Amino acid sequence: MENKPKVLLIATLDTKATEARFIREQLEANGVEVVHMDPSIRQEITPAAEIPPSEVAAGAGKTIQQVRDLNHEGKCQEAMTAGAIKVAQALHARSPLSGIIAIGGSMGSALGSAVLQTFPYGLPKVLVSTMASGFTRPFVGARDIIMFNPVTDIAGLNTITRTVFSNAAIATAAMAKAYKPYTREPRPVVAMGTLGTIDRCTVRVRKKLEEKGFEVLVFHTLGTGGMALDQFVAERDSVVAVVDTSVNEHNDFLNNGLTSAGPDRSKAALKKGIPVIFAPGNADFMVSGPIDIARQQFPGKRYHLHNSALTAVRTEAEELRKLAKHLGGLVAEAKGPVSFFVPLKGFSHHDSPQGHLHDPSLCPVFLDGVKASMPRSVNVAEFDCHINDEQFADALVDEVVRLVEQQKATVG
Repeated sequence: MENKPKVLLIATLDTKATEARFIREQLEANGVEVVHMDPSIRQEITPAAEIPPSEVAAGAGKTIQQVRDLNHEGKCQEAMTAGAIKVAQALHARSPLSGIIAIGGSMGSALGSAVLQTFPYGLPKVLVSTMASGFTRPFVGARDIIMFNPVTDIAGLNTITRTVFSNAAIATAAMAKAYKPYTREPRPVVAMGTLGTIDRCTVRVRKKLEEKGFEVLVFHTLGTGGMALDQFVAERDSVVAVVDTSVNEHNDFLNNGLTSAGPDRSKAALKKGIPVIFAPGNADFMVSGPIDIARQQFPGKRYHLHNSALTAVRTEAEELRKLAKHLGGLVAEAKGPVSFFVPLKGFSHHDSPQGHLHDPSLCPVFLDGVKASMPRSVNVAEFDCHINDEQFADALVDEVVRLVEQQKATVG
């Protein structure tokens, strides 16, 4: 028997039977084996899927009737989601998957994406969802999930959805057939955060570290970027250092800005004992929406209109002290070496003579806050330059090399 790539299809037969069968036909026609998980709650449909609702419920430690007896759509959904994750992971453990495709409206998308987000980077993950036209962050999160917008509701087959479902199935099958499970990266990995405002720094750091034999993964710190950095660090043992050069996600967490990555940002590397080098890239601003909204949210501040959708709002002494204290609290949990490098002539392009939020008087305020907040074990160093100057980038590179070598000697 031909050993075909295995694809998990997640779709409720009680509400999406026609669509599920159509997608299954398209997947099988494109050369993959399909395992259908049916997390339906209302009723069990025959012919049953390979993984029927009763098995999904059992994954959550309940019978399907016990789930129904909860008589609350949120609690029913919570139980079936927990069961779906457990069953999908068990399936993957005994018979590795090469891809997953889920379909649904808001409820089906929530369950499907919860399953998808538990699978590793690289494994093809596709979600056909009515939420794909803009409200995507809760469903994609920090994972490499591809969303297809069905345009119309997922309510039967029509001229548009036939094409969308077919394209999604063909894409899933093609990726599944080409998928190769993760193997350890051949080079030691450094993870780093950036925005375009400190690009001159991070590009130079990346290139110089690559010349020294490292692979450098640069994450865009707009909220999910930092979350992805932390998830990657938590999952991959090949990461040998983190250069946390962009702290706007911390700023926005503290001040309700748009790019918050939550309270756990940066904890993955600190708790894992990986060397971390912090720098206050983008500490000079918080991120808000259009200028009118920014003025309402942060009245009386200094603003830079980044574009029609985003406004950079200047941090003042109060926010910088709060940021330093917050970072000091995170670093207190560190199980490995931490350094904190502070350039005294500006924290981003906005905070430079060519920028629109430049205020060199505030860099020493932040430095004082760092010195007051950091544990004694942290190497705090100050530099009489701008974050985008070559001198600062080269110092970061040297510190990565020093800490990685120090870690090797300690472990060895």
